Amino acid sequence: MISTSGISLSFGSHKLFEDVNIKFVPGNCYGLIGANGAGKSTFLKILSAENSSYAGTVTVTPGERISFLRQDHFSFDEEEVLNIVIAGEPRLAKVMAEKEALYAKEPFTDADGEKAGELEGQFAELRGWEAESDAAVLLAGLGIGTELHSKKMRELRDTDKVKVLLAQALFGKPDILLLDEPTNHLDITAIRWLEEFLAEYDKTVIVVSHDRHFLNQVCTHMADIDFGRIQLYTGNYDFWYESSQLALKLSQEKSKKQSDKADELKAFIARFSANASKSRQATSRKKQLEKLTIDEIRPSTRKYPFVGFKVEREAGDQLLSVENISKTIGGVKILDRISFTLRKGDKVVFIGDTDLAVTTLFEILMGDMAADSGSFKWGVTTSRSYFPKDNTQYFENKDLNLIDWLRQYSPDQNENFVRGFLGRMLFSGDEATKKTKVLSGGERVRCMLSRMMMIDANVLLLDGPTNHLDLESITSVNNGLIKFPGTVLFSSHDQQFIQTVANRVIEVGAKGIVDHEKSYEEYLGMKLGGFTGHAGNTGQGKGARA
Repeated sequence: MISTSGISLSFGSHKLFEDVNIKFVPGNCYGLIGANGAGKSTFLKILSAENSSYAGTVTVTPGERISFLRQDHFSFDEEEVLNIVIAGEPRLAKVMAEKEALYAKEPFTDADGEKAGELEGQFAELRGWEAESDAAVLLAGLGIGTELHSKKMRELRDTDKVKVLLAQALFGKPDILLLDEPTNHLDITAIRWLEEFLAEYDKTVIVVSHDRHFLNQVCTHMADIDFGRIQLYTGNYDFWYESSQLALKLSQEKSKKQSDKADELKAFIARFSANASKSRQATSRKKQLEKLTIDEIRPSTRKYPFVGFKVEREAGDQLLSVENISKTIGGVKILDRISFTLRKGDKVVFIGDTDLAVTTLFEILMGDMAADSGSFKWGVTTSRSYFPKDNTQYFENKDLNLIDWLRQYSPDQNENFVRGFLGRMLFSGDEATKKTKVLSGGERVRCMLSRMMMIDANVLLLDGPTNHLDLESITSVNNGLIKFPGTVLFSSHDQQFIQTVANRVIEVGAKGIVDHEKSYEEYLGMKLGGFTGHAGNTGQGKGARA
């Protein structure tokens, strides 16, 4: 168990935490959520003792070990992969180092023999004989093959390095597991393996993630950081979001009878309890939900931006045709003979060998980059609005305030009209007059979304629209695209975002294209089932503290 008492932390006049008292117990997985800048990663560092500049106390049950997922793979460049994973259990790593040094000693005395006996006992107690096989199992689950186990960390791809660090955090079954964005850069197979691993984990887990599907699969509780406090809620992310929104709606309807409110909330709790799946984590969550009372459900004070895309005119049936587009960048083939046709109303997620493959394709389709060969043709009735992965060129004039920045793209130059679109994205009052040079990554994304909403296009191209956004903004963009009546081409690593928006999956890359005329769930079923091949139209090729 790990708990805090009176945790407070300020940066200048800004209070990040104030008198936080919370307890995390074994058998539960806690999703730590909050707006960008709320202090999620900082709180994990406080729990792990990496940040000691706070007031208050952190208490850990004596003898329990904390493991913290770090994103510092460059510090292990000269270490072998298997040894990096085993180092996740510091006590074992220390015993192994002492053993190695002792057996290399000359001469080897009787005292050394006695010490060696002690170390061998500790080694066995810490499962030292099984350490390499245990580490190999974790690596295999995350997709790191045995041929990489003896490699130096610097020899691995960055995506594989992330997996090694995750295996290190999981190694040795720590009593308290702290995970900061564990699904970043993981492929879908590794994410599903991690979901299963955590669902069966009977220790204490605290996780920060912007992946709502992941939070829904693994969490029994949500720990919400809001106004410097942390409030604990039973249930996964969807339950927290929907129940808090329902409570807010009912609290705003002053004339609604209290009994009606009680009935609606009770029905909501019962529905979520009944829908729990059969995994250990979900079963635990179901029992907790059944014990929940309506008084424990509170309205959320979190603000959600509004994302809504209108269509000025409907597109015709001839939407987009792409013929044999190829592109090489820096001597590396990125796209090879990409061909497909889009229909009106398609909402297509593009999945690439690399993110660069999709970004390159989108830039070609928007005329920002020329293909080496091939062609494409947009229907004459189409109008397009683009969300690029790199928005730097839109913010080159850093002295503009947000009103003047958005006015550049507005069909109506009236300030009130422009402010209306900024207000939808939570830039109201003085926020609308801040300079673009002080914007965070997430604020830039919200500005770009304001710009897109002004255009009223019937085709939207969005390259990584969920990057840099908090969960509230991701949810709003998600809902906006679900309701959008036009055609959407997009990329994303957010599973729930893809599942709820896409009705078609296209894989693109240096080996051609695979066009899956199916939902993302069906695509995952095929992918995770170990099948390869295609469906639909096909182009060339296939697609811690101890």
